[in-house]
Amino acid sequence: MSLPVMIVVLFAALLHASWNFLVKNAGDKHLSMSAVVLGHTPFAVAALLFAPLPSLESLPYIVGGAVLHVGYQLFLLASYRIGDLSQVYPLARGFAPLIVAGVSVTLLGAHLSFLELAAVATIATGILSLALVRRSDGLRNGRAASFAVITGGFIAAYSLVDGLGAREAGTALGFYGWLSTVNALIFAVIMRVVQPGIVKRVICRDWRLALIGGGASFLAYSMVTWAFTVAPIPLVTALRETSIVFALLLGVFVLKEPLDPMKVFATMCTLLGVGLLRFKR
Repeated sequence: MSLPVMIVVLFAALLHASWNFLVKNAGDKHLSMSAVVLGHTPFAVAALLFAPLPSLESLPYIVGGAVLHVGYQLFLLASYRIGDLSQVYPLARGFAPLIVAGVSVTLLGAHLSFLELAAVATIATGILSLALVRRSDGLRNGRAASFAVITGGFIAAYSLVDGLGAREAGTALGFYGWLSTVNALIFAVIMRVVQPGIVKRVICRDWRLALIGGGASFLAYSMVTWAFTVAPIPLVTALRETSIVFALLLGVFVLKEPLDPMKVFATMCTLLGVGLLRFKR
């Protein structure tokens, strides 16, 4: 993976951890998640004014990716309501690189060198080691971990669909602009049913949160979608999960979540994996 692509994906990882921090740190998780998802819309519409129209063949990927993103958002929301950021976030991200690499190599014919596979495995090992971290009351939160693992399955699925779809579309920004718009529409309909009034509140009262969180999220994944088109999807997925480093720092130093030796180990493992990816090129 080239250095410019690595820098773009690492910056996307920082932005991704930041909006997750906003969701976890907010008192009303439904409100904060709705603000982030709906906050995509103005940025997506603006992007579509300048981006080329994606190919018709990418339409199934746009719809399928939007549905998978909604599933991810709903399960992440459920996870954050019952678990620590520094436990839920790493678990939700940790399984995705392994699943994506496995599916890409065995089913999609992708070729990864031994060093690239080692880098993916090292990053995933570091992240998954946080399954051993205890929550703030000293007990393991099995329910939150279960939701986080399911969330990880959605992450792997949408990463593969989005990566293939963006390549098929011929325009990363146009593809994600349409996907993000469909995602926001589906999510808004669900929230109107399960949390009546929350969509109106986001638009009328919490639009600043929507613009900040939604803007960070949209920019982050737009960059990742572009990276999918110029680098192997498994490597981009793995590198994106370095957001664990930023999430841990935010969780420990801002949310005052407990520092655990396994968190330090996970960070070191993740950085080692990033180093292996760079040495490959």
